[in-house]
Amino acid sequence: MKKLFAALCVLLAIAGCSGKKEAFTNIDLTGATYAQGFKLNDHTGKPVTLENYKGKVVVMFFGFTQCPDVCPTTMAEMAAVMKELGPQADQVQVLFATLDPERDTKELLAQYVPNFDPRFVGLYGTPEQTKQTATDFKVFYQKVPGKTPDTYTIDHTAGSYVFDKSGKVRLFLRHGQGPAPIVHDLKLLLS
Repeated sequence: MKKLFAALCVLLAIAGCSGKKEAFTNIDLTGATYAQGFKLNDHTGKPVTLENYKGKVVVMFFGFTQCPDVCPTTMAEMAAVMKELGPQADQVQVLFATLDPERDTKELLAQYVPNFDPRFVGLYGTPEQTKQTATDFKVFYQKVPGKTPDTYTIDHTAGSYVFDKSGKVRLFLRHGQGPAPIVHDLKLLLS
């Protein structure tokens, strides 16, 4: 009887483990009350909101095209993620929201953003829309003067937000971690 009871306990333990969901490797924001959406223009000039991308997992990064390091490495990392996802990449939308509406015109965004992957979309707004969106997402950004008025840079939050297919914020991706942890987490949201 004791052997039967022990065997039953082992089977229940195994059954309990098989139903366990894997945990995210990035910061889980499920249930957060910020980063709920945006009203910006895409790099073709069309007004868009998060609703336009429902049905896809959305990765949204805030940056600027003249960024010397964080922005291009993040975009390259996301291009590598898309490659690793293979056919599932078509269910993912990467958005690059500029924090530099003074210099990042729709034409510049249309050249810069899809250069990393043709499916990537650049977003821009007025300075007021940019400020409001950054505030809504708790994204820090600050202009840092350069040698001339046109050569400034922007210090900013280095990370990306991920929304599930229903448009709910789910994750904050840390910068510079490589594609593998991102692919892991996106596959959980895609399943």
